[in-house]
Amino acid sequence: MISKMNHVSIFVLDQDSAFNFYVNTLGFNVHTDAAMGPGMRWLTVTPPEQPDLEISLMAIDEGMMFDKEAAEQMRGLVRKGTFGFGVFECNDLLATYEELKAKGVEFTKAPKKEFYGFEALFKDDSGNWFSLGEKEK
Repeated sequence: MISKMNHVSIFVLDQDSAFNFYVNTLGFNVHTDAAMGPGMRWLTVTPPEQPDLEISLMAIDEGMMFDKEAAEQMRGLVRKGTFGFGVFECNDLLATYEELKAKGVEFTKAPKKEFYGFEALFKDDSGNWFSLGEKEK
């Protein structure tokens, strides 16, 4: 029986830029940053309060996963914001929204009460979009 997930991937256009965004802007912790052979890098980050979930910031490069055509298609989908999606949570949505907005994070939806909770939407530096919700109190 499967008991939990410990790794998930977010496809990014540039790992150095993604490192800066996820670590320096969002405040995630680096778990692993290692060379994986010629031109390959295994880069994982963890949310501060969830160290057992490693988010792999996967470069979209021609090679093991993608041929040239598929890599170009994936980069296009990520840039358009039509591929990546995730849901993050925080303790205080209004404060986190203001903090991230001041750091240059692009929000596509300001904090709003919805029938399912209190959320805002933002994009990472590659174009992936995320819901940011407030933990229920």
